[in-house]
Amino acid sequence: MNNTTKIYLILLDIRSVHNVGAIFRTADAVGIDKVYLVGTTPTPLDRFGRVRSDLHKSALGAELMVPWEQVVDVDNLLQKLKKEKVDLVAIEQSTRSMDYKEYTLPKDKNVAIIIGTEASGIPQKVLLECNSILEIPMRGKKESLNVTTALGIALFRILNI
Repeated sequence: MNNTTKIYLILLDIRSVHNVGAIFRTADAVGIDKVYLVGTTPTPLDRFGRVRSDLHKSALGAELMVPWEQVVDVDNLLQKLKKEKVDLVAIEQSTRSMDYKEYTLPKDKNVAIIIGTEASGIPQKVLLECNSILEIPMRGKKESLNVTTALGIALFRILNI
């Protein structure tokens, strides 16, 4: 990754406060430029603007170091990023997905990596907007990993850390 490439995360309807906190820790570890908390994804502040102690506990303060923005409508965010020529990359199982180890960051574009809820994944309408869909191959009987684990694995590989 070159120094001018910006990497964003889009957390779409991640329900678990603890997962969001852990994702902030990973985002800080790999140098993510901004985290978009979309839909029902909890933010570091509650609806009264107070620090969420449960998220803070799992983030260990990383939520104070990584810029974040709450966004209600994923469609508006995706259209905004596309106008800015940001490459949209989903981590999801799909008929269009490729092995995450085969993905190469574009040299001339910023990238937004999208992860979705563990229950239903990323909606098809969002996947249709993506430039790439990455999948982590599974060897065991379970079909997926915890969202924080999957994101960590993918980020460290994609960013060559």
